[in-house]
Amino acid sequence: RKGCKVAACVSPLAAGAMSSAVAHALPPSILALFAPRGPCEFKPPIEKRKTVKYSTMAHLVEMFEDPKDTPDPTFPKTMEQIAAEKLARRAVKNKDALEEANSSFDPTTDSKIKGDPYKTLFVSRVSFETSEAKLKKEFEQFGPIKRVRLIFDTESGKPKGYAFIEYEQERDMKTAYKQGDGKKIDGRRVLVDVERGRTVRNWRPRRLGGGLGSTRAGGKSQSVKNTGGAADPRSRREEPVCQ
Repeated sequence: RKGCKVAACVSPLAAGAMSSAVAHALPPSILALFAPRGPCEFKPPIEKRKTVKYSTMAHLVEMFEDPKDTPDPTFPKTMEQIAAEKLARRAVKNKDALEEANSSFDPTTDSKIKGDPYKTLFVSRVSFETSEAKLKKEFEQFGPIKRVRLIFDTESGKPKGYAFIEYEQERDMKTAYKQGDGKKIDGRRVLVDVERGRTVRNWRPRRLGGGLGSTRAGGKSQSVKNTGGAADPRSRREEPVCQ
């Protein structure tokens, strides 16, 4: 309480002199924090906008269409529907070309196909880097080879991934058919089969809607992915007999 009485006896001039002395001791950066702000900029009052006078819509109700005549709502197509329509258009487009190719397909009269069909082995899933010499070297272990033919695209000249190997003896072809399936060549496991184009009646290759296996049976739900050499009940059959 004594301290309060002493503080009450201090005159305002002494207090002002003390604050002035303290102010001179503070740096400018600190004094700037206590500097008063300038007066606010004058802004004219906001003018009230003229609002639109809204009226009721009771007199327009009779112009609405009858709910019975309202069409059903439409929804955008899903990705599955778009893909299905695309496949349907492609099938219609290729139908005529496929029928024409099927009617003209006859491997028995093809001048490019040579050799004995019962001594010929079909090799698929061949790496694009594999050469005919490499295939011959890999399959010579089953017997003497007479001819190796690697198939290329007639337009681009690129390999199509399959070949035909003709053996000197039919028994060597059968041995290669039974033991050569799943053989790894240049990092890929090949799949072997007998030549069916000239040994099975009405045989059609994959490009004409035939073939064996299930890797391209249809959509993603039907096709099966194999790493090579996998068991396939439709691709591993007994040697065909010409009928």
